[in-house]
Order: sequence, then structure tokens, then C-alpha cells
Amino acid sequence: MSRIGKKPVAIPSGVTVTIDGQTVTVKGPKGQLAWTLAEEIEPRLEGSELTLAKRNETTRAQAMWGLSRTLVNNMVVGVTTGYERSLELVGVGYRAAMKGNALSMQLGFSHEVDIKPPAGITFATPKQTEIKISGIDKQAVGEIAAQIRRIRPPEPYKGKGVRYAGEKVRRKEGKKK
Repeated sequence: MSRIGKKPVAIPSGVTVTIDGQTVTVKGPKGQLAWTLAEEIEPRLEGSELTLAKRNETTRAQAMWGLSRTLVNNMVVGVTTGYERSLELVGVGYRAAMKGNALSMQLGFSHEVDIKPPAGITFATPKQTEIKISGIDKQAVGEIAAQIRRIRPPEPYKGKGVRYAGEKVRRKEGKKK
């Protein structure tokens, strides 16, 4: 039995949740998100809590139960506080700057790498070697952070590249004479 699926999703004040069939829409101070639940899951709104129940006892219903609860909870957290990922640039001459609302990075290539933010995502560069990605959709924030990291992932010999804040890079020993 899913321990995650059993927990109700607490809805804070200032957040409205509407259920239209299988679609759950969450509206809060930072924006609005919607998600269509699997057919095996039944959403119920009870006061300031949203509970999810399985319609049948299949393996797929069991798997979707905890997943659906987590996705709905991520939507509630996103519209109230939002999500943020931080990236660090490590390497000589590696730096990032804002060009309008787009992110421009110099990563050791012969050209600058420019990235336009998708809808609902904002970039910030508090320092030249730090990038902050924020938005209300947890999946979108993580995906754009992974795409930026994929441009120049950290290499194991000198540790140069784009890495998540606090990420440990396993270093390899160089050649011996």
C-alpha cells in the first residue's frame, strides 16, 4: 500500500483547487497549473485537503496513486512558493550574463551560448559564475537546468563545466610518467 498516496494534500489559504472530471487545476498567488490524473485515480476535495483514492486494485492503480499525489502536491507548492535550481560555472573564462531576459554564457566554445527561457521560467545571474533558474513548474525548472548542464557537463580531470550547486564531481588522477 502506498504511504505517499494515503497522505492528503494540504491546501494553504490563498490557493484554490478545482476538479473537473480527471483534471485538477491549482490556482495560487504565483500562477495556475493543471494536471490530468490517470483514470484509475479518483480526486476528492474535502475542505482544505485534497485526497486521492484508487478506483480499483490493479498494479497500475497502485503505481499511479503515489505519483498522482506527489504531482498535485508539487503543483500546490509551485503556485505558493515556486521552485528554484542553481547552477555553478567552473572554469577559467566561464561566465554567464543576462541579455534582456535571455541567458548568455561563455563556456570555452568559439561562440557564446544563448538560451531563451521557456514560458513560466526566469533566469537570474547574481554572480558571473552562478545561474538561478526559477518557476512554478518543478518539472520545467529541472528540465531547463539539465539542458543547460548538458551543454558543458563537468569533466572528471579538472572539474571544469556547468554543475548543480553543491554537486560533487568525482575527480580522476591524470597520466603518470
